Amino acid sequence: MAALWNALVTAYAVLALVPILPFMLIFAVVYIRTRDRKRAIKLSMDVTTFFLVGCVATLLNGLGTTFGPYLILLFMLIVGGLIGNAQNRSKGRIDATKLVRAVWRLSFLMMSVLYILLGLVELLQNVAAKFA
Repeated sequence: MAALWNALVTAYAVLALVPILPFMLIFAVVYIRTRDRKRAIKLSMDVTTFFLVGCVATLLNGLGTTFGPYLILLFMLIVGGLIGNAQNRSKGRIDATKLVRAVWRLSFLMMSVLYILLGLVELLQNVAAKFA
């Protein structure tokens, strides 16, 4: 059982290191099987968000805080509350499936931007430390 767990952790680490890899892999597989580009992109986004959350949390923790995963969760909860409130005001009810999907896909957008920005910050810190 420990060997299976270690294999899963290693696979997650490799895929989270470069989140574009799972995105491209899933997009290719789904597009080849269904020929539906829109469905392939949506599924790729949904799966890649899982890897981006872990990677961005690690990058945030690399800045000297241990608040990374909680900050991401806080962002998701606040966005979920805002979208749920908007749904309740416009339709009089909350569609939980659409709410979760919207929060998850907005998280993909935010995590992608944060992944690039935090990666650049980390790179600049390493370059500055090399020359200092």
